[in-house]
Amino acid sequence: MELSITINISDRDFKLTIKREDEEVVRQAVKLIETRIKEYAKRYAFKDMQDLLSMVVLQYVINSLKLKHKQDYIDNHIQVKLSEIDTILDEHLTAI
Repeated sequence: MELSITINISDRDFKLTIKREDEEVVRQAVKLIETRIKEYAKRYAFKDMQDLLSMVVLQYVINSLKLKHKQDYIDNHIQVKLSEIDTILDEHLTAI
């Protein structure tokens, strides 16, 4: 079931249609964005809100890419280990 909500980021309203089960995650995301914008506003000089939003987006994309690289590494490592186990099992079963 879909739900229409209005979120506010940087004093701008956005109307979204989302799945009802995604509402909490969307609202958490908005809260995190707003928190990060306030942190950047306190620490850095900026010309306008676009500067702050750009830095927030950059930070979240960097974090997302780091997580993706880490997950890819873990997935690859697991695949290698599973292949090793499969080889050992094949050798053992062939020897029987």
